[in-house]
Parts: sequence; structure tokens; C-alpha cells
Amino acid sequence: MNEHTPRRSARRSRTVRYATAAAGLALTALAPTAASAAPRPDVVQQRLDALVREDGMPAALAAVKGRDGRSRTYTAGVGDLATGAEVPVDGQIRAGSNTKPFTAVVVLQLVAEGKVGLDTAVDAYLPGLLRGDGIDGRTITVRQLLQHTSGLPDYLDAPALADFVPIQYRYFEPRELLDGALAQKALFAPGTDWMYSNTNYLVAGLLIQKVTGRPYGEEVAKRVIDRIGLRHTYVPATGETALREPHPHAYLAAAPGAPRIDYTEMDTSMAWSAGAVVSTDTDLNAFYSALLTGRLLPAAQLAQMRTTVPTELLGPGVRYGLGIQSRPLSCGGLVWGHGGTGAAHRNRGGVTEDGRAVSITVTTVPDAATTRRMTDAVDAALCR
Repeated sequence: MNEHTPRRSARRSRTVRYATAAAGLALTALAPTAASAAPRPDVVQQRLDALVREDGMPAALAAVKGRDGRSRTYTAGVGDLATGAEVPVDGQIRAGSNTKPFTAVVVLQLVAEGKVGLDTAVDAYLPGLLRGDGIDGRTITVRQLLQHTSGLPDYLDAPALADFVPIQYRYFEPRELLDGALAQKALFAPGTDWMYSNTNYLVAGLLIQKVTGRPYGEEVAKRVIDRIGLRHTYVPATGETALREPHPHAYLAAAPGAPRIDYTEMDTSMAWSAGAVVSTDTDLNAFYSALLTGRLLPAAQLAQMRTTVPTELLGPGVRYGLGIQSRPLSCGGLVWGHGGTGAAHRNRGGVTEDGRAVSITVTTVPDAATTRRMTDAVDAALCR
């Protein structure tokens, strides 16, 4: 789902359209301790506790892989506000726009197989599909879809998706979502600017189905999930609303200050190839690690994926490739990932060139300040 672009309307700011917020707070330095003192507090646990205690997140979960290759999981808060149940360790979460790299990987695999051309017009595969005010699929390339430089408006800005509460269990056909985008005016001429739009990945999902002749979810499972053994990750089946494995409950506030409703169960068809994947923090770390180490794409296509354009809207130094972004770390180097927001989850994380990885999730959609603290927590986990 829409993950990154700042929005001006009240609804856009409500969901922040799933922006990967710029890191804005200075990292907290840990004071040195004497040899006889108690063990140094774990910075990741401290950050999760603060997200719950100070920012009001119902629950926070994390998985971290350190320089030594060892992984550790964390929890804070409660898994169910109604019962006070504990947060399941490494519980399943809706990964939101972390789905986009899964989709991009499948498209790039098709490129490697010679079935799709990155710089070929979308109309070559989906003739006549993209037509509207300033919108023409004959002038939009596959690369522009994956890099958000197509100018396609976001289907999540259509009136039918203005309020998530009444559509919690509603099924949407992909074409219905696309029609909501095509009723809007193009954001800009293809290739002349950058703007995050979920419509790009909706079209990418339709392209995958057209080229392979198979359902989108089946292709993601075969080409990505099963290939690298992600045991707790899946694309929900049509009509599937509940999470399959232990998970914390997740909550949506219809407006700032409004009571939170339990939005754990939902029909994810409104997110589909832009944001429907269910996963865990540990599986997300495994996915990004496999991606960066070349287990999912040939070297040529991975290099294309990592060829980025500047996207200062996402924060200082942030750049966007083909379904993946890079962000500078305070300790030097980059973290590669994406981040994601569902209607009631937000995730931040990524991996480094030397194999460190972190994924942090909260169980409601926080405001921009809290999102910055999540981004800071990622930096702290990778730079500790």
C-alpha cells in the first residue's frame, strides 16, 4: 500500500500513505559502564519499550541480525488490547509495501528470462489498459512502473478508499482499483519526476499475470517465497481475512484521536500486488538478505534494481531503485529495504552490505514523529 509520499489532505496525512519517514531525531548515545556495573541495556529493547510507553503503540516487534550473523527477536506492549495477551514472539504481521520488492523481483526475473523488457512500453503487454487524462500506456515503461516515475496517480486517492473502516471486509477487483486511478489526472509526464504511487505496482501485478498466465500470488510464492524458504510469509488467498499463525492484534484509528478499532482481520484485495503480503520480521530480514546477496536475481537484474534516483521526499539522502530504496546510516554505509504500512501495521527495516539486518513493526499506523523514531530505531539497531 502507499508507503512513502507525504500527502497534503487530511486523509493522506492520516495514513501518511505509508511514507518511509526521514530520520529526524539524534541517536541516543549509550553511556559507558564500569566493568562491575550491570550489563548494558539492549538498545533495540529500549527503543521498542519507548514506542509503546511514550508513543502509545499497542505493541512493537523486532528481529535483528547482527554482524556475527546471529538473530534475536524482541517484543514490547500487549498483543491484544481486549485481553492483555502477550505479544507472540516474531508474530505474523501485514507487511504492507514490503510487498513491492516481492513484486519487483518477479518482474525482474521475467526480464532475465527475456519475457519482459524494462524499457518496453506497458502497452506492449497490457494493450489499451492505461488510458486517461495525461495517461497513456504507450508512453510508460516497465522500469517507470517499478521506480515510481510513471506519473500514474494513486488509486488509494479514489473516493472508494477514502475511509478504511467500511471496507475492512470488502473485496476489490484489481481493475476496480485501477479505474479509481484512471479517473484522476496524471501526476506528471512519464520519466520527468518521481512520486510514490501504488498504482504502479497494481499494474505490475497485472503484467505478471498477463505474461505468466498464472495468478499473481502463485507466481510470488513459486519465484520468491518458496525459493528461499520463507516459512511464515504468504500472499493471502481471495477472501482470506485472518492471519494464519500467531500474531498480535492490530488497530486502526479512523481519525486522529478517534477510538482504535481492531483491524487485525481484513480483506487485503485493496492492497494486492502493492501491499498484501503477510510475513514476520524475521522472514522480512531473510528476504532482503537473500535479495541483496543475489539469491533471487541474476547480477544484471540486481544491478538494475539497485540503480536509484534521488527521492528527497523520503528523507535526506534516500534514493529509490526498482522496488527497493537505500537510506544512509549514521555510522556510514547504507541500509537497503523498503518499509511498509497496512491499514493497521507499520514496518521499517532493511539490510546492509555486510549482512546486518533489522525489521521493526508496530501494530497501528503512527504519526510522522513516531515513524521517525522507528527509523531512528532501525539506525540504532544497525549501528550499535
